Amino acid sequence: MVEQASSLKTGVKYKETPIGKIPVDWEVVRLGDVCDIIGGSTPSTKNKEFWGGEIPFATPTDITNLEGREISGTKQSITPEGLSSCGAHLLPTGSILLTSRATLGACAVNSKAMATNQGFASLVCKEKAHNWFVFYKMISLQREMDRLGSGSTFKEVSKHNIRSLALPLPPFPEQRKIADILTTVDKAIEKTTQVIEKTKEFKKGLMQRLLTRGIGHNKFKKTEIGDIPEEWEVVKLEQVADLKNGINFRKEQKGEKGILTIDVLNMYSTGIFINPTDLYRIDLDLINKEDYILKEGDILFVRSSVKREGVGWACLFKSINEKVTFCGFIIRARLIGAKISPEFLTYFLRSDRVRALLISGAGQVAITNISQNTLQDLNIVIPSHSEQKEIVGVLSSIDEQIEKESKHKEQLETLKKGLMQVLLTGKLRVGV
Repeated sequence: MVEQASSLKTGVKYKETPIGKIPVDWEVVRLGDVCDIIGGSTPSTKNKEFWGGEIPFATPTDITNLEGREISGTKQSITPEGLSSCGAHLLPTGSILLTSRATLGACAVNSKAMATNQGFASLVCKEKAHNWFVFYKMISLQREMDRLGSGSTFKEVSKHNIRSLALPLPPFPEQRKIADILTTVDKAIEKTTQVIEKTKEFKKGLMQRLLTRGIGHNKFKKTEIGDIPEEWEVVKLEQVADLKNGINFRKEQKGEKGILTIDVLNMYSTGIFINPTDLYRIDLDLINKEDYILKEGDILFVRSSVKREGVGWACLFKSINEKVTFCGFIIRARLIGAKISPEFLTYFLRSDRVRALLISGAGQVAITNISQNTLQDLNIVIPSHSEQKEIVGVLSSIDEQIEKESKHKEQLETLKKGLMQVLLTGKLRVGV
């Protein structure tokens, strides 16, 4: 990446065009002039002979659920008979699969020949255009694709509008160099993402072991929550914590003034602590309602969640330099006594076993809710103070590593965004 960055240069001469200033040696082209626009089609689902073959068959969901830039496999596949039955096209390797319905402008490059349904207007680049340069340019044009979309049931962009999209096109060697630079950053992002996911998987397995088997135990006992070390104690959450629902307020009380408020959206952190950097304020007088003011070590639960798997998720509050409260979709647990550390308890509450118990005990109408009664009756374990501290130390060190890699990924994504803005427009040139 350093070697490629050293080839960047300024001092470029520009010319005015219908799409703004571009370098004098670039040209403005229509997408249809440099790419064939290929639509898709779906074989009849009533004919089983058309399905389950060796030809990958992409739908927009395959693209929107894709991690990374390349697609090699799809959820569905079709046979050669299915392909010919509906007039679908077999897209050659290196095509840009571009969604033109519902989700507009999502794209990926296929590393294996495949067909698509009618939700695509895929691009097969001609000699003048480098496929990865066009791929990155299409990502930068997603807002424009959305603007061009129309339709009442779902948005769709016509092939005519896609063909008419105007692009600034550098000479081919410069297209390739720009694509190489952005690809290098993307590969670094993908590698960092893999590290994060592998570390999360490692942590998940370690939590399962540490929070059920502990550290250095040889003797175990059967309890209502399964086998645990003999030395551990099982108690109800209500024996160690006082619970309180959050405060309710009117929509007009939410704004720029008042007390900082934790919302459900602030709860889904990677680490056990709430991130307090993006809190809103509510204009309420809480002078005689001190119970609504959070204290260091308070544990918060998601009481109501649109997604069932989100209910009961626990986070730990760390005090900041001003007062903070919590909204009515959250339940606060304040520890009584010092038998259990808030850090250990939060990790325990995030374990798979406890998550499954809380989700199964939740009620659901329009959204999923959990009650104080469900939380009060929850069985928790209490190891010795020294073992709690040791377990927290192990898990928090992994959280720190995940946080470090996540910040690195954010930095790379910011770098990529900045490079796309200047390289794809010619504001910054690359030496070839």
